[in-house]
Amino acid sequence: MKIGILSDTHKKEKRSQKVINLLIANGAEFLIHAGDIVKTEMLDQLQNSGLRYVAVYGNNDAHLHEVHNRYNLVQEPHYFKLAKTKFKLMHLPFFLSPDADIVLYGHTHNFDCEFTNGTLFLNPGEACARNKPVSECAMLEVTDTHFNVTYYARELKTKEFNEQHFSFERTN
Repeated sequence: MKIGILSDTHKKEKRSQKVINLLIANGAEFLIHAGDIVKTEMLDQLQNSGLRYVAVYGNNDAHLHEVHNRYNLVQEPHYFKLAKTKFKLMHLPFFLSPDADIVLYGHTHNFDCEFTNGTLFLNPGEACARNKPVSECAMLEVTDTHFNVTYYARELKTKEFNEQHFSFERTN
């Protein structure tokens, strides 16, 4: 199963939509937003993608409680199962314990992909290109034997996303 992951969209609707379009074009079957959504328009983008999705509240999202029942919004840490795999989703990297097969987080605005003792820790970076002139996201492909990660990064003055690939053999 291919899972598109984005985080930290903040107020950048066009960049958010470009990232979602990229993930869908590359085969995403499910979308995950790791927080700092900021605007309901970003939630509309997820909902209008036609894919199932989940989004976690970030430290800049308290006001979104007003629309909580209209979207698939969750509080951190949120545990769920997808593709026979246990996930933990959060925004703040305060719960980085290996109590799931895959731990997803945002907040730092930096891509991170580490496989430690059978757990994949993944931060897709910032979709908004706020802290650096790069818009980022990630695709996670979960198979019975591997976790395959594709990191996408696009410099703002360019149209194409560059890719980096990582593959980890599942131990569970």
